[in-house]
Amino acid sequence: MRLSLTFDDGPDPVWTPAVLDALASADAKATFFALGAAAQRHPGPLRRALAEGHAVEVHGHAHLRHPDHARAEVEEDLERALEILADLGARPRLWRAPWGDLAPWTPELATSHGLGLAGWTADTEDWRGDDAATMLERVTGPLRPGAIVLAHDGLGPGALRGGCQETVALIAPLVAAARRRGLEPGLPEGPMPAGNPELVPV
Repeated sequence: MRLSLTFDDGPDPVWTPAVLDALASADAKATFFALGAAAQRHPGPLRRALAEGHAVEVHGHAHLRHPDHARAEVEEDLERALEILADLGARPRLWRAPWGDLAPWTPELATSHGLGLAGWTADTEDWRGDDAATMLERVTGPLRPGAIVLAHDGLGPGALRGGCQETVALIAPLVAAARRRGLEPGLPEGPMPAGNPELVPV
């Protein structure tokens, strides 16, 4: 039975390699929803993620909240990110909207670019700066077959923490907790929420 670990807002030159090291130690695969702007600045960690068998999907280029922008602006942002990721060897099939906040036209835009929308079912809320134990307690309840855990390997807009060290520390105990429930961390498969489950669906 599958569980998906996902990381947003990278690649980061410090924290993405640390996340990759922790995943390698746990013998677990994950999915990175990358920002084009970050990938352009720090291509090395993204190439490493691909080489180590992780999935690299698209988060956007500049972390735009869809409802706050025109469709044309978001489409331009998406296309720029996809071009950068393609140049680095990634071929995304999933798009996670920043904050999981969808505009009415987001699903149609995703389809027109051959992308599925990817939300989550369990949120570490690691951007708050909580310790690993607190985050593990937060997501343990929703750990079930098909669960998609949201974390971050970069410091995006609104982050209240100065680094991702507690996210790195969370990986080993989270993987262990999943395996105790018969869940193997891997790449997303099957149906998934389109966006943030705490927001009213569009």
